[in-house]
Parts: sequence; C-alpha cells; structure tokens
Amino acid sequence: MFFRGSANLSLDAKGRLSFPARYRERLAEICDGHLVITVDINRDPCLRIYPLPDWQEIEKKLMSVSSANKSVRNVQRFFVGQATECEIDGNGRILVPPSLRDYATLEKKMILVGQGNRFELWNEDAWMEQQKMFMLEDEDDDFEMPAELESLPFL
Repeated sequence: MFFRGSANLSLDAKGRLSFPARYRERLAEICDGHLVITVDINRDPCLRIYPLPDWQEIEKKLMSVSSANKSVRNVQRFFVGQATECEIDGNGRILVPPSLRDYATLEKKMILVGQGNRFELWNEDAWMEQQKMFMLEDEDDDFEMPAELESLPFL
C-alpha cells in the first residue's frame, strides 16, 4: 500500500488535522485508522505518520539494535521516544500532540506529503522552502544523482 501526492491541510484550534478522504479508506483497511506520529529521523523539520502495523515493524527493528553505541541510543530516544499513537476519529481527524506540533513548527497551514508507506507533515512555509532549496540544488553544477537512483527507469 503506497501513499503518494500532497495535500494542503489546516490545523484546528484543538491541534487536530483532517486526513484527506482519499487516504481514509485505505488507512481504515490496513490499520483500522490507528497511526503513529513521530519526529523525522533525518532531523528535517517535519513529522512522520505511519500506519500502526508499519510503525511496529520499524520500531521492532530499531529497538533490536544494541543500544551500547551512543549514536544508536540517541536515534532510539529521538525517534521512538517521540512516537505517539493516534486514531482517526469519526470525522477523519487526528490530534497532533503539542510537543510534536512545536518540533515541526506546525501552525495553521500544513502540507501532508505521501511517501510510500508513510506520510510527512510539514509546516507550509518550511515545505515551500524545502522545495525551493531542492530546485536551487538542481540548478547547481555540483548536483549529482545518487547512484541508488540512477538505474530507475524514469531517470
């Protein structure tokens, strides 16, 4: 099950966002509307939203890595420690916890971006800046396509 595309969303006064209708049916099928929302592991200023079964698989793998290494401990603390379970309510909304809203500077206007098995949730201004930086990077003569992407048929 892949999620693609983006949608402009608004945060209500209680910190809830309404999931686009096009995703709700699929989310009901694969996770009964149970999601996990957490910080971005790459430290981008956005949140990641996973269907609960996908999150459980990621969490299990991440937590099976020995925490003897300080960097591993930090990733575990950061990514798993901020994770919050939520459920899509009868009106198609989820509550974004205040600490996560603060992390991603989510205010009224946001962008939800499908990323395969997950979503990213961005402050609209931060998303626009991210897009602008990508386009400028593309114009830079130093931009190189990562080797992992060169063999894909669309390139």
